[in-house]
Amino acid sequence: MTFGHHHHVNCDEVLDRMYVFIDDELEDADCSEIQAHLDECGPCLREADLERLVKALVARSCVEPAPVELRQRVMFSIRQVQLEVAYHRFEIDRPPRGNV
Repeated sequence: MTFGHHHHVNCDEVLDRMYVFIDDELEDADCSEIQAHLDECGPCLREADLERLVKALVARSCVEPAPVELRQRVMFSIRQVQLEVAYHRFEIDRPPRGNV
């Protein structure tokens, strides 16, 4: 979906970063750039408004916290992945054995 080019960022770039923009996970300069684009681009502004509405509806609908067991399983899985990544980085960075 390409509607045009506003400021230094085009519609495709804005739409690609829409979720992190709405979640306030961008640097201030990037937020300002996207907001300036939204101020001038009706289609992107409508998309942002729709995403904010969906986010608000999901937040209201999901007021019940996840069960403790589920949170523990998710945290365990995350830790396993972190350990695997660390191990693979170690294997890549480690000098080869032998010929020293």
